[in-house]
Amino acid sequence: MTIRFPGRWEAYELIDSGGFEKLECFGPWVTCRPEPQAVWKPALDRSEWERLHDVRFIQDENSSGFWEKKTRNMPDRWTVNYREKDLSLEFRLSLTSFKHIGLFPEQAENWSFIYENCKRIRKAKVLNLFAYTGGASLAARAAGADVIHCDAIRQVVSWAKENMKLSGLNDIRWLVEDAFKFVLREAKRGNQYQGIILDPPAWGHGPKGEKWKLDEQIDELIANLSQILAPEKNFLVFNSYSLGFSSLILDNLIRTHFKTEFLENMESGELCLRERSGRLLPAGVYSRFEN
Repeated sequence: MTIRFPGRWEAYELIDSGGFEKLECFGPWVTCRPEPQAVWKPALDRSEWERLHDVRFIQDENSSGFWEKKTRNMPDRWTVNYREKDLSLEFRLSLTSFKHIGLFPEQAENWSFIYENCKRIRKAKVLNLFAYTGGASLAARAAGADVIHCDAIRQVVSWAKENMKLSGLNDIRWLVEDAFKFVLREAKRGNQYQGIILDPPAWGHGPKGEKWKLDEQIDELIANLSQILAPEKNFLVFNSYSLGFSSLILDNLIRTHFKTEFLENMESGELCLRERSGRLLPAGVYSRFEN
C-alpha cells in the first residue's frame, strides 16, 4: 500500500489537526472544520487555533450545521488557485451548510496523475463519475482530453462549470445524471473511454430519486466500467472517502473485474494531507492504474 500527499501548494495548507477538527488555510482565509478521523490531540495550543481561524463550522445533530465567522469581513465565497508545473487551475470556494467548501486538496495527487496521462494519451476520451466540483475534470480538460463530467446534483454541476470558466477552459460535457444508470447504458451501447475517474459517496440519490448505496452497488458498477474502458492506452482512478472502506477493497474490486494485463502499473493506498508538524491526516483511499 502506498501513502501519497500533495507537495507544497502555495494557496493551501493543513495547519493542524486533532480533537476531531482540522485547521486549514485556503488562500487568505483559515477555516476550522470537523474531522472525525483526527482522534489525537492537536499539535498547537487551542489558543493558537482561536487566534488563527477566521471561521469555524458548528455541526448540529444532523450532518449539516452553520459557519461562525470570527473575521467579519470574510466573504462567503472566494477563489484559490492550484499550480503544478504547467497545470494551472482556479477554484471557487463557498461556505456550505455541510462543512464542505468545494475542494478536496488531497486530490491534487490524482489531478497530476490524470493530467499526465491525458497528455500521454492524446485527445483521450475521459469519463468522470460522481464528479463534484470538477477538479479531476479540469485536470483532464487542461491536458486536451474530451471530458464527460457526471454528477447527480445540478447545483454541483453548475459549480463545476464556474470552475471551468475560472480556469480558462471550455467544452466539458456536463451530465446531471445518475452515474450508475449512465454507466449501465454506456456498457450496453458499447461506448469506450481511455480514462475513467470515479469518487462514489457511501450513499446518495440521483436526480430522479434513484438510490445509491456504495456497498450494495459498487461491484456491479466496477464490472460495467471494465467493459467501457478502452483496451489500450488507458487509465483509471478510483477514490473513496467512505469511512470503513479499506484500499484493499478498492484493490480487490479492480483485480476482480479488470484484465490482468491492465494491472501491471496498478497502485493502491491512502491519500493524506501533511500538517505543519509533519503528521499525516488520512483523507481517503484510492486505487489507480495506467497503460
